[in-house]
Amino acid sequence: MTDDTQLLQVRSVSVALGGRTAVEDASLTVSGGELVGLLGPNGAGKTTLLRAVLGLTATSAGSVTATGTIGYVPQRHDFAWDFPIDVAGAVLSGRTRAIGWLRRPKAHDRAAADEALELAGLTDLRRRPIGELSGGQRQRVLVARALAAEPRLLLLDEPFTGVDVPTQDLLNDLFGRLAADGRGLLMTTHDLAAAARTCTRVVLLNRTVVAEGGPELLADPEQMLRAFGLDRAIGSVQAEAGAAA
Repeated sequence: MTDDTQLLQVRSVSVALGGRTAVEDASLTVSGGELVGLLGPNGAGKTTLLRAVLGLTATSAGSVTATGTIGYVPQRHDFAWDFPIDVAGAVLSGRTRAIGWLRRPKAHDRAAADEALELAGLTDLRRRPIGELSGGQRQRVLVARALAAEPRLLLLDEPFTGVDVPTQDLLNDLFGRLAADGRGLLMTTHDLAAAARTCTRVVLLNRTVVAEGGPELLADPEQMLRAFGLDRAIGSVQAEAGAAA
């Protein structure tokens, strides 16, 4: 259930990259208590839009308004896994903005990191070097690192890519609990079945927002054709989304 508090408002945002339009006139909102799935084909601008929300990519038009702290879970390959640090240290690094550069963490910072470790099921791995982790464990480290910042809004970029089924189940449960706690989540994903099962709302993006609505939208062949642009994708999309409904 949403609390009607809009944590994110993206209004008519456009982004140009390398002389081409990557996102055009895109608008969406995320409220507290929502898990919003952002879906579209490769190259649709999903990651670019997340980076625009974070201020990491400049917008050429439109505006972004966010309320409270934002946590960001990047794609796994965007993190330096060869850095000599353990799991606890990687998660604590999510507090860097609150701590300040070259300052020592305080008791509250360590408590926030410990809570994030527990939420992600990583307490027993806290002293393991991050370079020794499996793909699923690494994904959980990124989620815990974002949660250590105590965000009201969590942005997740393909959190299920390359992880095993137990990790998917753990993350799905965690994301549901975070939404139930009143946080807002915006998640890019290619996993249509998982989105149909777990998202409270979905947004279809192909440079611009093509459609948005409840998860039943993923079983609508007309809207999926508009978003993904492939007739041959309709049958498989319907089958996945329908099986998950």
